[in-house]
Amino acid sequence: MRVLHVITGLDAGGAEQWLRVLLRYSRDRADVVALSNPGVLAEALRGDGVRVSDLGMRGNSDLAALPRLVGHIRRGRYDVVHTHLFRAQLYGGLAARLAGVRTVVSTEHSLNATLIEGRPTNRPGVRALYRAGSRLATRTVAVSGSVAERLAEWGVDPRRVVMIPVGIDKRAFAFDGQARRRAREPLGLPAGAALVGGVGRLVASKRFDVLVRALAGIPDAHLALVGDGPARPELAALAARLGVRDRVHFLGELLDVAPMLSAMDVFASPSPEETFGVAILEALAAGLPVVYVRCPALDGVGDPGPATSAGPTADAFGHELGAALSRPGTDRSAPAVVDVYDAARSAGLIDDLYRHLVPRPTGGDGGGREPETMGTHGA
Repeated sequence: MRVLHVITGLDAGGAEQWLRVLLRYSRDRADVVALSNPGVLAEALRGDGVRVSDLGMRGNSDLAALPRLVGHIRRGRYDVVHTHLFRAQLYGGLAARLAGVRTVVSTEHSLNATLIEGRPTNRPGVRALYRAGSRLATRTVAVSGSVAERLAEWGVDPRRVVMIPVGIDKRAFAFDGQARRRAREPLGLPAGAALVGGVGRLVASKRFDVLVRALAGIPDAHLALVGDGPARPELAALAARLGVRDRVHFLGELLDVAPMLSAMDVFASPSPEETFGVAILEALAAGLPVVYVRCPALDGVGDPGPATSAGPTADAFGHELGAALSRPGTDRSAPAVVDVYDAARSAGLIDDLYRHLVPRPTGGDGGGREPETMGTHGA
């Protein structure tokens, strides 16, 4: 089976990181095309032995990129084109159809009630354009039940939607005492200082300002933010105004967040717009207590382990953070909920979906039924 993954860019975001994990566990030969901004993950994927190409799009309306992508797909003789993120869904789906590929899979990672990939969903024409893009796909993969419900609300045919969660490799995030010491040393933390951590793009929708404000009410604690983005100057200025700038550490994008997760004492996710919650599961895999506002991955799974939901305000979130920091705990083993989202299982479900949709691939190993454990949402 020959698969081409088309993704909008390859910064170190949740969708992009999941693509790298997926390719590690997939049974199929796969290449990757980034429409633009290959980012830090491009070299990481190449290091994994994946062929990565950069289409070099200059913007959302760069139609000249379309024939280049069509040619790339034709030359590769791919059995499946699998798109990730909205722009890739549009350009990748259309290019696949023009190139004669009959099987197009689109994974929806980031459709929220008010945002899609950090941009408002109420912009004129967004829903109509999204529906048109979704019709180019043979199946749309929703990463959570809430995403599947949102797709139905947006008019995507539920019979064409399947729910396959993101998977993580819990071994990659297991607590490491030596890594903890090495990661904390450059921060210059006082001995025994509590470190709160957050991971994600520094954009307004992630609401990391809530963490900065909450930190002001937790004496002696420090905050480490892993990620980068346009909100960084505003967050730094806010920390300075609140008198906690020396306790807020901006670490930028990290390809491997595991050592920093070992360095943290509590993980915090103040965003109310999460569609899955990969970073939360990674923190739980590192044995961290977690305080969060929204995490669909933890909805309806029974015992969430050391994870506590909190209100979205700085006061409410700060209260739960303080409570989590005050609880004694030296056990940094991963809770059972992490095993629900095993990377090998999720990758296997996607491989099985390909085989259900492509009975006679050019690369062989085809045919099969739609996986029972996945099902077709709403069918």
